[in-house]
Amino acid sequence: MELVIASTNVHKIREFRSLLKPLIEKRLLKDVLSLLDFPSYVPPPETGSTFEENALLKATHAAKAIKKWALADDSGLVVPALQGQPGVFSARYAGLQATDRENCKKLLSEMRLLQDTARDAYFECAIAIASPEGFQRVEKGVCEGTILEEERGGNGFSYDSIFRKHEYSKTFAELDEGIKNRVSHRRKAFDRILFLLESLLSSQEEHALLD
Repeated sequence: MELVIASTNVHKIREFRSLLKPLIEKRLLKDVLSLLDFPSYVPPPETGSTFEENALLKATHAAKAIKKWALADDSGLVVPALQGQPGVFSARYAGLQATDRENCKKLLSEMRLLQDTARDAYFECAIAIASPEGFQRVEKGVCEGTILEEERGGNGFSYDSIFRKHEYSKTFAELDEGIKNRVSHRRKAFDRILFLLESLLSSQEEHALLD
């Protein structure tokens, strides 16, 4: 079976392909595609008020339109002291076409007077899987940390350069990619959905053998 990652974000695609590699090695997945493989596909507007709603919206829409199983995520940074901002607007916090750097600069500006625990924040990720026939499931993961007062590191994307996970001395943008992938919000959400996905794929393989 082929699985489509319902995203054109190359960072997310690379991260998900790395996480899904064990299923390919077990031959439960034939290939992992992305929306980059379907240039004529037009994603739906992200109208959900939560990460879960947006993830399900993207996964179900892609699965029905492309007629393949689809996996989608919606994630962002939540700062309780800013009433949950940037939240679902994380990718467009500084404007619809804002770059990661512009989003980071705006957040640092908004938090310039906040100190100590008021700078606490967490990344939240919802991952959804959906089939063309209508099956759907969503799981969530959270990674807690703090927002620094300046950017550090050249790896990662989004708000990685200003987010330091609790109990770590480096920002996500300074961490080795392998370490980040093991402790990230996306990995936590993925781990919760992996067992279900593997069970579904194993069941499909058994049915194919019986047929």
